[in-house]
Amino acid sequence: MNSFRKTSTLLLVSVGTSNLGAWVYFIALNLIVLEMTGSPFAVSILYVLVPLASLVSNLWSGSLIDRVDTRRLMMLLDGLRAFLVFSLGWIDSLWLIYGIVFLLNVMSSLFESSSLVYMTQLVPASNRQKFNAMKNFVQSSGFILGPTIAGLLLLVGSPTTAIFVNAFALVVSVGMLSRLPSHLRTNASIESFSVRLIIEDWKVVIRFASNARYVTIIYGLFCVITIFMSGLDSLEASFATQVLHFI
Repeated sequence: MNSFRKTSTLLLVSVGTSNLGAWVYFIALNLIVLEMTGSPFAVSILYVLVPLASLVSNLWSGSLIDRVDTRRLMMLLDGLRAFLVFSLGWIDSLWLIYGIVFLLNVMSSLFESSSLVYMTQLVPASNRQKFNAMKNFVQSSGFILGPTIAGLLLLVGSPTTAIFVNAFALVVSVGMLSRLPSHLRTNASIESFSVRLIIEDWKVVIRFASNARYVTIIYGLFCVITIFMSGLDSLEASFATQVLHFI
């Protein structure tokens, strides 16, 4: 039990740190792009890249995640994200920023899916209800604390400072993940990753969707709601700076 508490705490703190840093970086990036262009439309493109990256990565990510060591994949993704986020603090090309943000969103989508699989592998079925409650609490805390920390950093520093803080948070997340056990699906890792494998996995998904139509409809409605929420969020930074003159 003590071992489970230690590993679950490390996992929650790691995922929470990564999630918290993501809020800090994205709010700071909104202000950087708005300052560069003065255009709310330029800021909204950052939010368009989120579902676009998810769509691109979700077409093949499940086939990859099911056949690799999820802990090592999460560590790799956090390390790469830390490097890319840090590089954003030194870039003044808008299109290059868009390209890096797209890659970051692809990696974030992979990390989120990998973390769900890893949690399922790590947490026993008898403890999942408690673990899920704690995970939701950590994610909700990140939703509140992330913008708060970003605001404090903007008061004492600059958006670039907030970007660097997020890069450091991702490095901390890598360190915590390195102390967790590995979980590799040996029965699924025998078959090499290929386009044919992705097609076969998609056939399974399509069969499931046709047999579970209510689940598919609910999932589709959730995706539509997420798109509308992203459209609203994309206007917040522009409204706060140009209308309310917060910054």
